[in-house]
Amino acid sequence: MSWIREKVRALYFKIVREKASPQFIAKGWAIGMCVGCAIPFGVQICISLPTAFLLKGSKIGATLGTLITNPVSIWFIYPAQCWVGSRILGKDVSWTAINKALACVLREQEWSALAKLSGHLVTSFFAGGFLFAAIMTPITYYTVLNMVKGYRIVHERVRRKKKSSRE
Repeated sequence: MSWIREKVRALYFKIVREKASPQFIAKGWAIGMCVGCAIPFGVQICISLPTAFLLKGSKIGATLGTLITNPVSIWFIYPAQCWVGSRILGKDVSWTAINKALACVLREQEWSALAKLSGHLVTSFFAGGFLFAAIMTPITYYTVLNMVKGYRIVHERVRRKKKSSRE
């Protein structure tokens, strides 16, 4: 568990120590989270980076924010996304059917396997993904914004204290 703590700590410092305004940093992470939730892996960075340039957000955040979907988390996120999406669309797709279809796609990692999915499952994926993005994007923005601002306030206090103790 300590390696997880170290990874989280390293990510935290990567976020809060980026040399940019808190809004710029938060915007980039929110873009990455939005794309990571709504767009299938494999094309996320191709979408998040240009979006970060257009919306003037952190490119680092936009890139790393897409990692919400990674080889470990997609086994949980994508089925949940499809299940929620199917409910939004008023269809009754079972959790087992979703897992079976997505496991085939993830195992084969071929566009042909993706093309074999039913249109309903694909639309469910996007419906659920856009709902997750709508929820997670503002949460990410304000969480990162407050993390950066809080870190900088504390860091500035420490810097001032050290400076005054030297004088």
